[in-house]
Amino acid sequence: MNYQSEAQLEDELLHLLTEQNFTKINITNTDDLLYNFRQQINKLNTNALKGNNLSDKEFDRLLTQINGKSVYQSAKILRDKLILTRDDNSQIYLELLNTKNYKQNIFQIANQITVKEKYTNRYDVTILINGLPLVQIELKRRGNDLKEAFNQIERYRKHSYNGLFRFVQIFVISNGVDTKYFANSDAKPLYTLTFFWTDDKNRRVTKLSDFAKIFLNPSHLLDMISDYMIINDTDKNLMIMRPYQVYATKALINHAITTDKGGYIWHTTGSGKTLTSFKCSQILAHNPAVKKVFFVVDRSDLDRQTLTEFNKFEANSVDTTDNTKILVKQINDEHKNFIVTTIQKLAKAAGNTKYQSVFAKYTDDKIVIIFDECHRSTFGKQLNCIKKAFPHVQIFGFTGTPRFLQNKSPDGRTTADIFGKCLHTYLIKDAIFDHNVLGFNVEYIKTFDGQYDPTDTTKVQSIDTQEVFDNPERLTLIARHIVKYHDIKTHNRRYNALFAVSSVEILIKYYDIFKNLHTDLKIAAIFTFGANEEAEIKDEHSRDALERIITDYNQLYKTNYDTNTFSAYANDLMKKIKTAQVDIVIVVGMMLTGFDAKVLNTLYVDKNLEYHNLLQAYSRTNRVEHSTKPFGNIVCYRNLKENTDNAIKLFSQTDSIDEVLSQNLDFYLVKLKQAITDLLQITPTAESVDNLQTEEQQRDFILAFRKVSQLLNILNNFTEFDFNKYITAINTQDFMDYKSKYLTIYEQLKNHTETNKVSILNDIDFCIELVATDRINTTYIMNLIHNIERNDIIKQQMEINQIKAELKNSDDIQLRFKIDLIEKFLDKVVPKLDADTSIDDAYNNFVQKERTAEITAFAKEHDINADFLQNEISDYEYTGIISKAKIMQTIKKSFLEKAKIATLAVNFIKNNVQKYL
Repeated sequence: MNYQSEAQLEDELLHLLTEQNFTKINITNTDDLLYNFRQQINKLNTNALKGNNLSDKEFDRLLTQINGKSVYQSAKILRDKLILTRDDNSQIYLELLNTKNYKQNIFQIANQITVKEKYTNRYDVTILINGLPLVQIELKRRGNDLKEAFNQIERYRKHSYNGLFRFVQIFVISNGVDTKYFANSDAKPLYTLTFFWTDDKNRRVTKLSDFAKIFLNPSHLLDMISDYMIINDTDKNLMIMRPYQVYATKALINHAITTDKGGYIWHTTGSGKTLTSFKCSQILAHNPAVKKVFFVVDRSDLDRQTLTEFNKFEANSVDTTDNTKILVKQINDEHKNFIVTTIQKLAKAAGNTKYQSVFAKYTDDKIVIIFDECHRSTFGKQLNCIKKAFPHVQIFGFTGTPRFLQNKSPDGRTTADIFGKCLHTYLIKDAIFDHNVLGFNVEYIKTFDGQYDPTDTTKVQSIDTQEVFDNPERLTLIARHIVKYHDIKTHNRRYNALFAVSSVEILIKYYDIFKNLHTDLKIAAIFTFGANEEAEIKDEHSRDALERIITDYNQLYKTNYDTNTFSAYANDLMKKIKTAQVDIVIVVGMMLTGFDAKVLNTLYVDKNLEYHNLLQAYSRTNRVEHSTKPFGNIVCYRNLKENTDNAIKLFSQTDSIDEVLSQNLDFYLVKLKQAITDLLQITPTAESVDNLQTEEQQRDFILAFRKVSQLLNILNNFTEFDFNKYITAINTQDFMDYKSKYLTIYEQLKNHTETNKVSILNDIDFCIELVATDRINTTYIMNLIHNIERNDIIKQQMEINQIKAELKNSDDIQLRFKIDLIEKFLDKVVPKLDADTSIDDAYNNFVQKERTAEITAFAKEHDINADFLQNEISDYEYTGIISKAKIMQTIKKSFLEKAKIATLAVNFIKNNVQKYL
């Protein structure tokens, strides 16, 4: 059987691109690349240069301006105009990209560009626009795992994407059958942020030939780069929109420009609505047909999610004060065409008679208001007030859970009644299929015995249902069940949970029950108290109870909050949820909508939920993280099955629930047994792994054992699963033995030294997190550091001390290498950082300086050339190879001294890579 080779796939792609008016050019190295760039930049800027091409000195000045920058900085330079001083001291504006008319740009393709840095790399296919390499395509032959191309790009990106290659905006990976794209970044890219392209009905375009015709079409490609990428000013990286976000943006903009009507976008919770809505606002703000665009959020969302999400797209974009003067000043400024504000502030200004003259200026103008979330505050009087102030306003909204007749608002209206027709949909079943969110594993736990079913509405007239649900014995039963199975659900507390209960009174009871159980789980609670609540029939005012809860929190985390600083307490608690520092948080309504935390994987439910409230609550658990999180766990202590099915059918627009809910235990058991059978065919015993002589055989074992681990990871989420009960082909000890062999191959690959070729296993994804057991690992610690307090020095020091304590409690091997480094960063660098400095940039700069100093010191002590040592470290990072003989050749000492120093150098290189990667 003949397979299409990688070279044949490459030739096919080059042919397809030349048919779309890309010019094929021969570029063999970086010198050719610079020569071509100079030619194309002269052509693009013919008018600005007035026919006088750049001289050698002028071109050198241009390179000085654009070279040596980060990916983030290069992306900004690409979209800006550059001021260049000519030899006669006159100044001109040069552009690197014409974003207004794609036909003015010069589209070229090259293949097998060779870059010689510390070692030689050849890039498969490069798309150049105006001489700059803006799209890099890496191919693998048919049948290969697509992630191998992704890992190859990561190795190239780390070691040789320098110079003009820092301008790469988009990476494309393909094996001919499957094709994905993702944005370039200074940070390590995540495979979860690689996307398939689709048509406007969300049907995937996977074949490289189809992808090339659609996505790589010059017009579409330039649109993606100029309109549908985001320069993230908070994280200092690039983002690229998913296809459904692009189609929604186009649909909304077309509707806004060609009609005077509003509309709404229905994109499921967790699919990136904020990014899409913000991008729509930005593009419309640059359209001359629109006088002003208001991007409107709810004030409570700002409190809940902080300003991080909005500042990613435009730094300091939201004024969080309640003062309307700044807003009115922005409205009055006719040149300020894009305003980010809250609905509360806009309604307040619109309803104030003293500002009538300001709003009157726009009586005849097209005004667009885009609501980040349709139903936070748009059902009340505030929206009517805003509509009166702008007679020709068009209202658009985004929602993950629209209101229909089945779940209409309290005043009887639907989403369509308020905003108009639905312009684009991306449903939860679509998002799960695309792996943009996870599905749900729902368990229903019976909490009482007998003939009575409190969910049977035909019998509730004569029975006090509240008495059944609130019975202390039942509450204690549930609390004990949660304590018993929490570690199973959260992978030994790598993840955490919310516990949604029916009322503040029940929340307080649950909190006290957990406390009396003396569990070592870190349990917190939060609710809003009533200032003037009835207290006659209660033993304790809810505010007093909250004070008790916060006092416990203060003792646990060495903080100093009370009910007078409720907002600060809430923000700190949410931060600890996001960094997995708290295990369970009991809530009534807070955090069940609009709160995102990737490490939250479980929701315990003891309250009635339906339709939008149910799906919103469930969706707190389904953010994509690592492979150890296959779905969101929902544990229901009430019979919500019918409500769950109804909600999923409504918001998936289907009669099937199987696309959203996980399969049952038996389904995964069948798959696990088959996977074990496949493993045993390759290696009948763990000891037989040692007899695998070729890398191809090792690869087969890695993939087979990885499949077993993935399925076992899923099954461990089922409380009734027992390995030794259900699995007979191997026992738990056998599995652990296989795991040891698996890790041995992984470690051998990392530490492989005396060989002359790169292992074919280098680009295999071991999914090592599936078999890791320590919760306190490098990712966990870096997440804590990333979220460290920046403004309050006392609080910052407390958090630093907490991180140091966590470091001491970790048994993670990789983390142990980094402890001294991390502690030094916490002590020496963090206290000096201002609030606007990127933690990532600061840490990376610190690490680079420490690493350079360490290499220089070792080289000086042992009389080795520091540059040579640096190159050997880089080679080892890339290939996993260290040549002791090569090191010995550079040492001018006796043979015994050479051997001793070379051995020290080999160990130093290994430890250096362990410490700094």
